[in-house]
Amino acid sequence: MAIDDLLDEHEQSERVLQWLRNNGAGLIGGIALGLAAIGGWKWWEHRGEQQGMENASHYQAALDAIASKDKQAEAKVKALGGGTYGALASLELARMQVDAKQNDAAIATLRGIKVEDPAIAQIVNQRLARLLIEAKQADAALKLVNNAASPSAIEVRGDAQFALGQLEQARASYSQAMTKLDVASPQRRLLELKLTEVGGTSAKPEAKS
Repeated sequence: MAIDDLLDEHEQSERVLQWLRNNGAGLIGGIALGLAAIGGWKWWEHRGEQQGMENASHYQAALDAIASKDKQAEAKVKALGGGTYGALASLELARMQVDAKQNDAAIATLRGIKVEDPAIAQIVNQRLARLLIEAKQADAALKLVNNAASPSAIEVRGDAQFALGQLEQARASYSQAMTKLDVASPQRRLLELKLTEVGGTSAKPEAKS
């Protein structure tokens, strides 16, 4: 190997060493931060899984309390707070209250549900609207399902309109609900009876593309 080559290699190694002296602290700090970030993410991920398991356990305990008619059932449901678990447990609690002829309590339970999931919110509104109609509060029920889209919700809207003496609007709602149901749907027969009661005639289901 030539002397010039040795000098070049020595010069290059010196440059590398000098770069490490100048940037070594920052490099080590960056690695440390990266490891800390990975460790923090793992901790957060584990904590989320653990929290999810705890929530599921509390949810099941609330359902068991409802099924056994435990006096602490309502307290256990409330302890779940908002979110999906709390909403589902509250729906089950309201069903139990209706079965026990405690409609006022069921209305209070349903009104207390706060959930962002639109599918669950729709179920809550339908069940609450049905109870409000029975409680002679059809105007309040109508507000809950006024912009209904599903056949069941549209039917409830028709029930509220019928209770308010709005027969033309009820006919329109029942007819609209009918068009969204298959001919073989069990719900369709009941709708036909309701539609006849308000002076309407059966409508054909919507053509499916």
